[in-house]
Amino acid sequence: MSVAALLASALGRNDEQPNIALARRLAAEPSAEAVAELVALLEAGTAAERSDAIKVLYELGELRPEQIAGHADAFVGLLGARNNRLVWGAMHAVATITPVRPETILAALPAVIAAADRGSVIARDHAMSTLARLAAAGHPERALPILLDRLEAAAANQFPMYAEFAAPVIDAARRERFRAILAARLPGLPPAKQKRVGRLLRRLG
Repeated sequence: MSVAALLASALGRNDEQPNIALARRLAAEPSAEAVAELVALLEAGTAAERSDAIKVLYELGELRPEQIAGHADAFVGLLGARNNRLVWGAMHAVATITPVRPETILAALPAVIAAADRGSVIARDHAMSTLARLAAAGHPERALPILLDRLEAAAANQFPMYAEFAAPVIDAARRERFRAILAARLPGLPPAKQKRVGRLLRRLG
């Protein structure tokens, strides 16, 4: 059976559960053909199929990134799409495959940053995750300066999450700058977010 028949829209469903179930099924029973069919739908499917397909692909990426990593170019290509759902879905997929294809994503970093700058909050969230994962995968010199610049300018609502992305991958050369950014932003944050950032500062010593 074509995997298109298992998508939420094909089943007449308005929720994401069929798409999540399909991702879990593919994680348990890998099928390169099914993944290729989903990737093809990103370009040739209906609007509903495209939305469903990117959901399945990034959910699969969270579970088994190696199964979708070979289609990195397709995800990067979607970063310039007009459909915001596809942009942030593609950004999510990019983030999941960064640990297994760091050089590919590093080469696409300008497209990732451009998409984050013109995209939604969700796209920016996944861009920050991608930067942290690039740093962890051996590219701190390229990823961390961009991550810290974006952290410094981040909205208060996103600031603690972005700081938490950064904390595990900050290297010695940038530790003091990271600490200074946290300390400078701390007084302007709401109380609950101050607690999260305060915990990071205490861990830094």
